[in-house]
Amino acid sequence: MIELHCHTTFSDGTLTPTELVKAAIEAGVKALAITDHDTMGGWEEAYSAAATHAEETGEALEIVPGLELSTTHHWRSLHVLGFYPDRTQLEDPLHERLLGRQRRAQTIAQRLAELGYPITLPSRNSQKAPGRPHIAQALVQAGYVKTAKEAFDRFLGDDKPAYVPYEKLSAVNGIKLLRDCGALPVWAHPYLFQGGSVEACLPEFVEAGLMGLEVYHPHHSSTDIQRLKGLCKQYGLVMTGGSDYHGPNPSNHHAPHLNALKVPLELLSDLKTAHQTVRTHQT
Repeated sequence: MIELHCHTTFSDGTLTPTELVKAAIEAGVKALAITDHDTMGGWEEAYSAAATHAEETGEALEIVPGLELSTTHHWRSLHVLGFYPDRTQLEDPLHERLLGRQRRAQTIAQRLAELGYPITLPSRNSQKAPGRPHIAQALVQAGYVKTAKEAFDRFLGDDKPAYVPYEKLSAVNGIKLLRDCGALPVWAHPYLFQGGSVEACLPEFVEAGLMGLEVYHPHHSSTDIQRLKGLCKQYGLVMTGGSDYHGPNPSNHHAPHLNALKVPLELLSDLKTAHQTVRTHQT
């Protein structure tokens, strides 16, 4: 089985790439995508951990290089997964996105301080992308809230007092950026988008170069899955899926688990075949 949507400590996950690789192997995953928000920083460690495991056991875990690009559409957050990007082409644009995330975190922290809840942000790292989950944990550690959920409900959620939107990158431009950098762009968890219906938005994204939909996701119902399958067939898009895993969450028994969706390995072959068309068009 495959996991094509996972996060590490390089963005808002709680496991290091090495720990995630180990957990994926224990869960029976055969191919694991590293899709941190707006950064490719966790790839090398994941590659190394998988290679070490293969040397020690003879069992292979394929690492799929990727990222989850933060964009907006109709002023709402929309995430686009990008698989197999050309790192040298994408590094500079992503660096600017990373700086934007750091500026956003600083602005959120300033708003919290103005509200009477000063926090200490995590130390900066040139390859790590700070996000609201990090700030939520800082609020927990400071004793202002008991859980990260409470932090979002009171301060960090959309339209809450300390909310700050992403620095704008439109979904269309994000899709085009990924295509220009050799990646295969896939709309992440489409039915979580709150800025319009999937069916209404999809034609514009396909025209921009979207090549896939994340069909299998913990928050997609069986009806959602069937609709997305139909849209993939209608527009000639590849299907992907993953748990959107951010690490173990003992306080939430309903949080996604690795390999819980049992996404079939065959989808990876389709992804690779589709990516060949991206490379062909580039050359």
